[in-house]
Amino acid sequence: MMKQQAIERRFVILSLTPILLLFLVFSVIPIVGGTLLMFFDYSPLSSAVPFVGLKHLKALFTDERFFQSLRVTFTFVLIAIPANIVVTLLIAIGINKIRQSFWKNTFRTMFFLPAIAPLAGSAVIWTTMFNYDGGIVNMALEVFGIPPVNWLTNTSTALLSIVIMTLWADIGYNIVLFMAGLDSIPDSIYEAAELDGATPWHRFWRITLPMLRPTMLFVFIMTSISYFQMFPQFQIMTKGGPFYETYVLALNIYDQAFRYMNMSYASAMAFVMLIIIFILTAIQMRIGRSNWEY
Repeated sequence: MMKQQAIERRFVILSLTPILLLFLVFSVIPIVGGTLLMFFDYSPLSSAVPFVGLKHLKALFTDERFFQSLRVTFTFVLIAIPANIVVTLLIAIGINKIRQSFWKNTFRTMFFLPAIAPLAGSAVIWTTMFNYDGGIVNMALEVFGIPPVNWLTNTSTALLSIVIMTLWADIGYNIVLFMAGLDSIPDSIYEAAELDGATPWHRFWRITLPMLRPTMLFVFIMTSISYFQMFPQFQIMTKGGPFYETYVLALNIYDQAFRYMNMSYASAMAFVMLIIIFILTAIQMRIGRSNWEY
């Protein structure tokens, strides 16, 4: 027995070691290095790297552009995440009700295909689709007699356009996750509720949502982490415009680091983003961890 346990322990260690090494090299070390960098005044254009303490963090509190990018980021997240959750859950429920496995797998694959496409390539395609002259979106509006819209250059529609593009490109992952969660709910529970006279709405509200709570929590956390760091579509479709209405924090960090060469200041912004994501994730886990068993 002890020999078997030793073999299993070695197998676990050997299996996890490559993963932990990759995590250490590509996640832990960059995070620690970036955090330390904000305490220095580093620039690729200078050989001197003086220690400046909390100078860059203090500068953030007087940077209007930083607070504006933070506001845009939260606006994007507060719109895109609920829309993603609602759309993906409804689609997953609809696909899950299909009995023929062929059509069920076909629709699941169809919705997942955009998720495997490069986000930058998808952003270029959607930029063309949202084009004022000859864009397919405005062409579709003209069919219904609606005048064309400056989707990416109008302050009232630019962020909405990116939200639409993001939802199209990203819903595939969550649809698959929700379908896996729905498959784990025993059919006998629905059958018993139906015999008791429960309506479809009551079955959804009293059975589906509570039983999907662990899946919902995972989807919500992963989507939140992803959307706070969204960058390619903002850079390609609007470059932060018009009038910085789509200038998210990730784009601000990129500009500070690679456009203005303020690497340490960009590290301070990245550190603030890390803290925000960590706090929101901790809150979500605290709220969602109770009443998991039904």
